[in-house]
Amino acid sequence: MECLGVSSAQHLQALSTLLSTQQDDDGDEDCKNVTACAGLGPGHIGPPPKRDKEVSPVYEKKNSKDIWSEEEVAEGSQYDDFADPRPQPEYEVLLKQSVGTEDMFLGLNRKDPSSMCCEAMLVKIKLPDTEATDVILDVKEKFLDLRTPKYKLGLHLPHPTHSHGGKAHFFSVREELEVTLLIKRPMDVVNMQ
Repeated sequence: MECLGVSSAQHLQALSTLLSTQQDDDGDEDCKNVTACAGLGPGHIGPPPKRDKEVSPVYEKKNSKDIWSEEEVAEGSQYDDFADPRPQPEYEVLLKQSVGTEDMFLGLNRKDPSSMCCEAMLVKIKLPDTEATDVILDVKEKFLDLRTPKYKLGLHLPHPTHSHGGKAHFFSVREELEVTLLIKRPMDVVNMQ
C-alpha cells in the first residue's frame, strides 16, 4: 500500500495532465497546487459539448407548466370526456383468491394473504337509480369503462386482466354492479403451482 504523501500528488498531476483539454506548458505548474486540480470533475473528460445543437420538437415542452407529454398518458385516456357532466359513481376494488380448507388449515398450496396469490379482482360499483339494461360496460386489459345515463366511470385497473373469463352481475336490490376480472401476471404458471 502506498503512502499518501508525494506519490499521491504525482498521481494527481498525471491525472490532471490526461484530463486537461488545453495543451499548456504552464499546466504542470498549476497542478502542483492540489486545490487547482481539485476543480476538475467528470464533466471535463472528453471533448467539450457542442452548443449549436437544436432541441428536437419531440422533447420540447409546449408549456412550462406541463407535467407530461401526450405520449406518456396512460391507456384508456381516450375515454376521458371532460365536457361530460355525469358524476363518477362510488366504487371499490378488491382482490380475490380461491381458498380451500387445505389452504386455510394445512397450508398445502403455499397461498398467503398477499396480493401475489390473488387470482381475481372484484370491482364493486354503486349505481343508485339505475337499471341493469342501462349499463354499458367495456373492459380492456388495463381499463374499465362504464357508462349509464346518470353516471360514467373510467377506471385504470391496478393489475392487467385477461380478456376472457370475466363476469359482471347487477344486484338490483343493492343497486350495485359487481365485475369480476381474472388477473394476468407474466409468471402465473410459476407462482400458482
